Amino acid sequence: MQTFPDRCSALLLAASINFLATPASLAAQETIEEITVTADYRGRPVSEVPSNITILDAATISELAVQHFEELIGSLANLNWSGDGHRAKYLQIRGVGELAQYQGAPNPSVGFVVDDIDFSGIGGIATLFDIHQVEVFRGPQGTRYGANALAGLIYMQSTDPGESFSGRLNFTLGQDDAVGGGIAIGGPFGEESGYRLSAHHYESNGFRSNTYLGREDTNGRDETSLRARFNWKAGDNWSFKLTGMQSNIDDGYDAFAIDNSLTVLSDKPGKDAQKSLGASFNIDWDGSNKYRITSVSSVVDSEINFSFDADWGNDDAWSPVIYDYFSRSDRDRMTLNREIRFISKEAGRIFDGTTDWLFGFYVNKMDEGLMTSNRGEYFDPGSSFSDSLDDRLDSDFEAFSTALFGQLELPTGERGKLTLGMRVERREVDYFDSNGLDLGPAENMIGGRLAYSIEMNDALTGFARLSRGYKAGGFNLGFVPVGRREFSAESMWNAEIGFKATLANGHLHLSSAAFYSWRLDQQVETSFQIDPNDPASFVFFTDNAAKGRTIGLEADARWYLHDSLEVYANIGLLDAEFKFFETPQVSISGRDQAHSPNYTAALGGAWRHPGGAFARVDISAKDEFYFDVSHNQKSKSYSIANVRIGYEAEGWSAQLWLQNAFDERYAVRGFYFGNEPPNFSPDLYIRQGDPRQLGITFDKRF
Repeated sequence: MQTFPDRCSALLLAASINFLATPASLAAQETIEEITVTADYRGRPVSEVPSNITILDAATISELAVQHFEELIGSLANLNWSGDGHRAKYLQIRGVGELAQYQGAPNPSVGFVVDDIDFSGIGGIATLFDIHQVEVFRGPQGTRYGANALAGLIYMQSTDPGESFSGRLNFTLGQDDAVGGGIAIGGPFGEESGYRLSAHHYESNGFRSNTYLGREDTNGRDETSLRARFNWKAGDNWSFKLTGMQSNIDDGYDAFAIDNSLTVLSDKPGKDAQKSLGASFNIDWDGSNKYRITSVSSVVDSEINFSFDADWGNDDAWSPVIYDYFSRSDRDRMTLNREIRFISKEAGRIFDGTTDWLFGFYVNKMDEGLMTSNRGEYFDPGSSFSDSLDDRLDSDFEAFSTALFGQLELPTGERGKLTLGMRVERREVDYFDSNGLDLGPAENMIGGRLAYSIEMNDALTGFARLSRGYKAGGFNLGFVPVGRREFSAESMWNAEIGFKATLANGHLHLSSAAFYSWRLDQQVETSFQIDPNDPASFVFFTDNAAKGRTIGLEADARWYLHDSLEVYANIGLLDAEFKFFETPQVSISGRDQAHSPNYTAALGGAWRHPGGAFARVDISAKDEFYFDVSHNQKSKSYSIANVRIGYEAEGWSAQLWLQNAFDERYAVRGFYFGNEPPNFSPDLYIRQGDPRQLGITFDKRF
């Protein structure tokens, strides 16, 4: 039997032969436009950036997803997520990232930024209405983003004001009682100013049936997003951009069932809710012919509530045993960022006018208050054993980070360019809690990159990159094994080589990158259950593995076989391994890292008739992967097909969509522990991904 990668290879070969046999006059009727990378220092075309980047534009986003960034993940090579919360906010790029809610120091591995506002580690607010572009950077971003981007970065940009008045109305209706609607308007005001305002709301039941409470909405989605953007200029030298957003995500969290189905039995459903109010303010000064200055400031205030029924059941389900536990965490986080960059222009180049330069400094201040409460009781009449829990922890965390960074870009020959970047960052932390823990660690970290790119011809660019990323150390809360209170900083070296090509008069885009990563003092979140009769005592803590190693490949192809037919395919191959690591339960030395499937793949195509009809099919696949580092249980490999058909006219479109068309059953998170009294025998419990859903979306543009 052929594996999915084998089938992908065969389809790619057949499509390539078909493309080469297509007359040039036929294929030349439509071209792929060059896309600008907005999260880069200089805002360059993607072909000029010496690293592997995937960019999804607004049209692609609207055809791949209905509501949330989570729906885009299947189309992105070597990107995975852990379903430990309601939405995808615990992300892994190339096998590196978090699996669950952190305890202690906020310390994400994957950066998540929306309009220059930092939501790293709390990206559940990533709704997609009126989002113009999504950029995915793979590998350490130690020069550009520092400690929060060891694995990479995801950057979302909302729509800018247009040169004339325009607007958009959107309405969605689907199974699972899904209903959503949004409006966006924008345009100029004055001679050199513009605005863009948008509002969107979405609700659905969340694909769970709680038979004990007789409800269908205990895992429901209730998501509202408001965005505003204002751009203006003052004279010839000053330009300003002010962006504000308010997000109210009030999702339920009732996702796990004892029998691993979509029928849940909890009597106290939880929440995965987040209210965030944020803003960013960008200032550009262009008053010198040698350099320009850019200032980026942002602030965001978030209230986050995460709670769940820890026993997943009710009095009737566990009778005659009394087994009732509930866990709740409330966070209040305030983050302030400020970055100032000095960027050379052509007249300001150094070394005889050959070398572009930039340097700058960065300041970040984060304050977070956390209240965690675990309550419950247990009584087994068969053994007369009883226990109760009423545990509360209040803590306050403050972190202050400063960084200096710089970059040089110098030509080598007529077509080559060498880039050297470095970032030095210092982080100081103050932490105290109601258990008397008082810590104040501080550390210095260094990251950077050395990259070389060469235009082999007008259609083909090659690149090689050596980069070093870093992630700050931290500490664990509550009861942890002896000697595991604190963990040290982690670093990762990444070597990468690849190419980007635009062929057939701009109608075919190919890119590929092979990489090798070496992690030192690798931070790993593991867990164990202190009391087998108490599910709330399932303790998560972070430890350092000695070493980790990752080898992989990403390849992407997108081309137009005809003026009405577009086809794409991508694949990510990954071998992410622990070199040496011991947990309290198992030895995982030599084992694959958690949530690191050996392959991810996507294949699809879109057909558009000149009369307005269109159809699209997208198939994504993922190999099996280990759920965690505390046990050796795995998911099963799976593939998901999404289908869309519709009609597009001038100013409006309507599409009928079918997500997970074949109703594939797949897991996005798995635990292995005892949760069924009175014996509490260890078993695998999974959270299923979303089942099949049919819906319709209407979009009006004016």
